[in-house]
Amino acid sequence: MSARPGPLVRSARIARGWSQMDLAARLHCSRSTISRLETGSRRLDDVATLRRLAEILEIPPATFGVTITVTGEPPGEDDVRRRKLLATLAVTAGATVTGPAARSAGPGHAEARDAVLIARVRGALLGTDARADPVPPPRLAAALAATCRDYDACRYDRLAEALPRLLAGGHAAAGEPGGAAMLAQTYNLVTRLMVKLDEPLGWLAADRARTFAQTSGDVLAAAEAARQLAVLTRRNGWPDQATDIAMAAADADELRSDRPEHTAARGQLVMSAAYTAAHAGDRAGMRELTGQAMALAAQLSGGILLRHNGGGFGITAVHLHLISAEYAAGDPATAVRAASAVQPRALPTAERRARYFTDLARAYGMWGRRDETLRALLAAERTAPQETRTRPAVRELVSGLLVSGRTSPELRGLATRCRLQ
Repeated sequence: MSARPGPLVRSARIARGWSQMDLAARLHCSRSTISRLETGSRRLDDVATLRRLAEILEIPPATFGVTITVTGEPPGEDDVRRRKLLATLAVTAGATVTGPAARSAGPGHAEARDAVLIARVRGALLGTDARADPVPPPRLAAALAATCRDYDACRYDRLAEALPRLLAGGHAAAGEPGGAAMLAQTYNLVTRLMVKLDEPLGWLAADRARTFAQTSGDVLAAAEAARQLAVLTRRNGWPDQATDIAMAAADADELRSDRPEHTAARGQLVMSAAYTAAHAGDRAGMRELTGQAMALAAQLSGGILLRHNGGGFGITAVHLHLISAEYAAGDPATAVRAASAVQPRALPTAERRARYFTDLARAYGMWGRRDETLRALLAAERTAPQETRTRPAVRELVSGLLVSGRTSPELRGLATRCRLQ
């Protein structure tokens, strides 16, 4: 029996254009149960439930390790094709969850960029990789700025080399003036990357970011650490706690100043709470909180601040957030309309532009618009190839397109570049 069916369930659900609430209603369970199943925080061993889940999602039960009921009817050509694809996707899904050790088992995966990156960062976080040559303290600030630029440009091959060196250098200088603040900012960057790659290392990095931010008294680093912790908490299926973390940080006295950077940090935290409300199915709460974020953005006179904190905050950032929030709340048509308010070329970084096209693709996918979904994914790939081919959310979308209908040369090419076939 498959111990970790979550990524495959999520891919099949997205391919059908369903929200977690839609699937929960069909399976007669809560949305949080589906969330825990998809994230792997809940193990599903009940054969009857697995069989029912396979029936609802039109997945062969054998994909979950459940014996198929013999009907006496030979499978059709489409069934055979889908079963072959799903078998491949099951392996891919397992690799996504279990990390680089599992990913390296398949042909071509040993040198995969994301596996190398995660392995190097894991070694730096756990202290098991002594290969990193520490960045000298006088160069830490410049090196961190350069690494943030590489992240914004989605140059992940450079991050595999730079992040371990930054962490080593930061710890060596932690006791010097400004050293703890520099280390907090580095751990925030690591957390953002691990969140993007769906890696559990994000929890460790977020905790260290918060610790060093508190030690240094860096208000902005502390706010960003709280935001990333809220994201991880939401992804683990705890929306109430995620909201509490984000809103408590936004209401902290330290951010209640007239400094524009503090206003921007509050806005990012409120947007995080709005996105959590969307995932919880609270569309009204999401829109109310988004309105609060927009009001904070309006105080910045159209500028974008905190660019290295996930692309920054401003009016454009709120519009970009609204695409993913409306999609997460189950309203893809409104998400697509929200996208029309954003000019991709106006977004400050390649990472943000790739996110725009990926969010648009997810909305089109939920809406059942296969052609538009593929076009948006290809646009994301042109914008940031390393980001698009590595990100689990993109791989799930491509997997869903592969199993939900006819393929095309463009789709098969994208699937190949994402290492899905």
